[in-house]
Amino acid sequence: MAGPTYGNVIVEALTRYPQREAFVLGDRRMTYAQAADLTSRIQQVLVQHGVRPGAGVAVLSPNAPEVFLVQAATFLTGARYSGLHPMGSVDDHTFLCDDAEIEVLVVHPKFAETGAAVAARSASVRHVLTLGSTEAGPDLLALCDKVSAQGLRAPAVGEETVAWLQYTGGTTGRPKGAMLSHRALVQEAQTLTISWGLPENPRYLASSPITHAAVLPLVPTLARGGTVVLHQGFDPEEWLRTIATERINYAFVVPTMLYTMLDKSDPAATDCSSLETLVYGAAPMSPGRLSEAQEVFGPVLMQVYGQTECVGMTTSLRKDEHDPVRRPDLLTSCGRPAAGVTVELLDDDGSPVPDGTVGEICVRSRAVMNGYWKRPEESAEALRENWLHTGDMAKRDDGGFFHIVDRKKDMIVTGGFNVFPKEIEDVLTSVPTVSAAAVIGLPDDKWGEQVTAFVVAKPGATVDTAALTQLVRDRKGPHQAPKKVELVPELPTTAVGKIDKKALRAAHWTAQDRLVH
Repeated sequence: MAGPTYGNVIVEALTRYPQREAFVLGDRRMTYAQAADLTSRIQQVLVQHGVRPGAGVAVLSPNAPEVFLVQAATFLTGARYSGLHPMGSVDDHTFLCDDAEIEVLVVHPKFAETGAAVAARSASVRHVLTLGSTEAGPDLLALCDKVSAQGLRAPAVGEETVAWLQYTGGTTGRPKGAMLSHRALVQEAQTLTISWGLPENPRYLASSPITHAAVLPLVPTLARGGTVVLHQGFDPEEWLRTIATERINYAFVVPTMLYTMLDKSDPAATDCSSLETLVYGAAPMSPGRLSEAQEVFGPVLMQVYGQTECVGMTTSLRKDEHDPVRRPDLLTSCGRPAAGVTVELLDDDGSPVPDGTVGEICVRSRAVMNGYWKRPEESAEALRENWLHTGDMAKRDDGGFFHIVDRKKDMIVTGGFNVFPKEIEDVLTSVPTVSAAAVIGLPDDKWGEQVTAFVVAKPGATVDTAALTQLVRDRKGPHQAPKKVELVPELPTTAVGKIDKKALRAAHWTAQDRLVH
């Protein structure tokens, strides 16, 4: 028997608690009834503009209730949704729209000029609709006022129908569209509700883009009758004020956001007593900085690990497993498999490796993608032997906890030794004066690649680079000690907040190609 679609989950979430508060954005407050009403109207306008099952709809906007409601309306129409990151360029957006065969592009007035430029260049975009009055295209919200709301209904599509065509971060090459089915999104909602520390009555703060990972807790929050509080960008002081004033009990951040709060604001001076779960993910966090965050926020931190290709659902390290006193070894762990997920570490031949040995993290789950959009060879490679091959390398300890050592493509080969940068970065960021660090391999005639560290000092702090090199030598051995430590004011990041090692390498790998770049 076929399972439910994500549309079934959305209809249930938006209609069960009509009088409760669903969304907050600044002074705006929207009830569930209002959200369901607007979703119905948006769906009708999309249909009027040719959106049918299988059609592509994209959104370019800062966080707003309408960003999710357009996504919901797209799913309820049986169409495909793709999110454009607000930090992307016109070229980035045009590539994605043409690759994803986007027919309708919805943009916030802030991005009206960008939307018009994309439409002018794109071979696939037929309509640009705006979330407010602009010259870029018809006002979607004004068009919604001209139609009457109807009851929400789930689409008559199968659970394997692609609902969300979400593009990878592009940290190791051109972004690829992961085909996420209704089946995968339903599993995501179930797994998150069980394994991501969601409170019974959630008040969820999303300050990173809900076109991307920050949207994952949104439907589970609504399904419990909770409230989604939105920020249109990350400001540490505003984030902390909102925790206090809105009595937020659940939030999602990437590590760079936590680092900024710890280094440039005073979380301890804010009332964060309402916070039950502070989820961090999308990139590794060093044990040293993690301990700092634990001291400031208390025992509320939860780590989650996953990829776009499995809707972010792979492992979680629970709040009670963050114990720097009794279990400091777990601060390097991404946890154990989340509910509904099977995880194995495989070698290059596809065989499981023993505990304590490095292998590639491979995943089986109903949340795994159908494949990459229009990329059959890369799909077959990623999904070979019925496993999702993540490209992340890890060890498993005897308690079943996974410890990621690094991306397979980030491994440095120096003097015949395999070196995983994350292990060195964890040592560097254990130093109290260091805010962040990134380690890459740079070309070297003698060693093949030389271990090179880029380090950001904490505000007002002085960093002794020679001492950092010696510390790594003492803890990890001479072959892992950086040949060079360079102090930088900041590290480049991708649109989703990950440290962009591709950008760091770009200035140094010009004379020769790095095969794993």
